Amino acid sequence: MAIIELILFLVRRLLGRHPSNVFDFAGKSRRPPPKVPVGAHAKLAPPKFTPPKRTLDTLAKRLGYSTDALRAMRPAYTEFHKQKRGGGVRVLFAPDANTKGVQRRILALVLNASRSHPAAYGYERGRGTVDHANVHAGQAVVIGIDIRDFFPSTDAAWVREYFIAVGWDAKAADVLTKLTTHDGSLPQGAPTSPKLSNLVNHLLDARLQALAKAFGARYSRYADDITFSLAHDDQRLVKNLVNLTSSVLFDCGYQMHMKKKLFVRRKHQRQQICGLVVNNGPPRVSRETKRMLRAVEHRLAKGKKATLTREQVAGWRGYIAMVEGRAGGGERK
Repeated sequence: MAIIELILFLVRRLLGRHPSNVFDFAGKSRRPPPKVPVGAHAKLAPPKFTPPKRTLDTLAKRLGYSTDALRAMRPAYTEFHKQKRGGGVRVLFAPDANTKGVQRRILALVLNASRSHPAAYGYERGRGTVDHANVHAGQAVVIGIDIRDFFPSTDAAWVREYFIAVGWDAKAADVLTKLTTHDGSLPQGAPTSPKLSNLVNHLLDARLQALAKAFGARYSRYADDITFSLAHDDQRLVKNLVNLTSSVLFDCGYQMHMKKKLFVRRKHQRQQICGLVVNNGPPRVSRETKRMLRAVEHRLAKGKKATLTREQVAGWRGYIAMVEGRAGGGERK
């Protein structure tokens, strides 16, 4: 008990009282910084050389537009709704052709050059669901936490803050923010939103990674799905880890689903991450899924109606082959 109390004390000190001083991030804490008395930095060493900010002209040349054309752009979206499998509606925004065109150029020529936190596995080249699941393979306890309204909750002000932090001047940051956000947040459906959601949340990932380390846990995030795992089953430790994660999310501007999408699964239960089973070894597709595919193939072979088309079955077979080929090779934290 004494060890657990010490861990909780240290974690609260690190993650609660002084979050902006703990992690080095190319950006600012989303809480206002403390006021510093005049002269408080008088004895500090002179600041290091700061390279000049990249300008709007630099951005225009990189994207292949004129400066005036970038200023004049007014992104347009079509809103549509999609039913979620678990109930509810997801609001999506489809950019028009001109908006999508410039967003794809921003993604390729501006965003993809930046690295996300190593614990972010969604929307990253060379990473995927298998790598995310493999971080937690063979653990005693797997904890799944879902961020509520992830894209709509990612504020446009944080996006602008990110662009300023990585070296764009105010005018360029304003234009980049205008072209990649909608109604004050990241639009789900824009090509730039997935990568930006990772870049903007480098601080969130760093804090949750440190929280996991303090608890002796593993951590990874796939979009709005946060996963922790522990080598030893300690109910009190699990509860405190979930509660502190909720506090970190709140401090970073998010909320977690406390009921429907929060799960704690132990060895005697099916531990499933992004549809992959991670009990007792590398990630794998469940037996039920494989049996379902065999049944569908049997019906299709007899010329009967089935729940999947031949193309969909082929897609599933390709996915299973990929999972089995990559399982066990992902990085563990």
